[in-house]
Amino acid sequence: MRTPRNIPSWAYAVAVVLTTVAYGASYVVIKDAMEAVATSWLLAMRFGLAAAILGVAFRRRIARMIDLSHVLAGVVVGLPEALGFLLQNLGLTQTSPGRNAFLTATYCVMVPFLAWAVERRRPGANNVVAALMCLTGVGLLSLTGRQSLSLGAGDWLTLFSALMYASNMVAVGRLGRAHDAVCLTFLMLATCAIVCLGWAVALEPAPAASAFTAEFAAQLAYITIATTVVGLLVQNVAQRHLPSSEVALLLSFESVFAAVFSVAFYGEKITPSLLAGFALIFGAVLVSQFAPGRRQADELRAEAREGRP
Repeated sequence: MRTPRNIPSWAYAVAVVLTTVAYGASYVVIKDAMEAVATSWLLAMRFGLAAAILGVAFRRRIARMIDLSHVLAGVVVGLPEALGFLLQNLGLTQTSPGRNAFLTATYCVMVPFLAWAVERRRPGANNVVAALMCLTGVGLLSLTGRQSLSLGAGDWLTLFSALMYASNMVAVGRLGRAHDAVCLTFLMLATCAIVCLGWAVALEPAPAASAFTAEFAAQLAYITIATTVVGLLVQNVAQRHLPSSEVALLLSFESVFAAVFSVAFYGEKITPSLLAGFALIFGAVLVSQFAPGRRQADELRAEAREGRP
């Protein structure tokens, strides 16, 4: 997807943060939707409809750009994304929501180091500090009460889902530079839909007809359009212009907005740990955005001079 070259990098960062508002609100919506339809079926419908909407809206661009290279790239980025969603929700059935959210957030720590292995660009000191600040902040937002330090089956599944999310981000960061963002996003969504549908058919009963109410349709429309079509498209475009590690940290704002909507709609009390979590996550983004080391800044300037496709 071609974008004007005079758009500053901070504008892409702002766009990513704005999408996390929709992501944060989606927790309230998905909580209700999952009471009507099993997780894998909900994911299959979500990704399938999103792929259909994007396919119709950009049918000429996709028809012009699609080739074997795009298909293979779509599968590479779509498979870990689908497995991440599925395993995270499976882990949630065997561990507490707080532990699930905290362990999922470890993807922001994994991304710089996976990117190092793939792109041979060492994470800067600011990446390491920001990732640790982010992880601590998300932990303060997510962990309540007494929590055991031991890891159960659900915890390990959640950690593996975090690895899948991190793998998706690194893959998009790597492959997105050489492929059209719209076509790649469409194929990623199609791959996710196929994987989730296969999982649903094999392991979960089909939803009852009574589940498809007007309320459920509205919920499905929101998570399909706002958090899937728009959200993932913005994320994939942004990763053509920002390092994967930076995008991962910006996406951590999702936990901040999720907490805000929880306070607004579910009466969750604002506690000192909640405020400390906000401060740490916001500080992590500032460190990531405005405190790169000299080597890292030189690399980013060089990329800007060369231009990304």
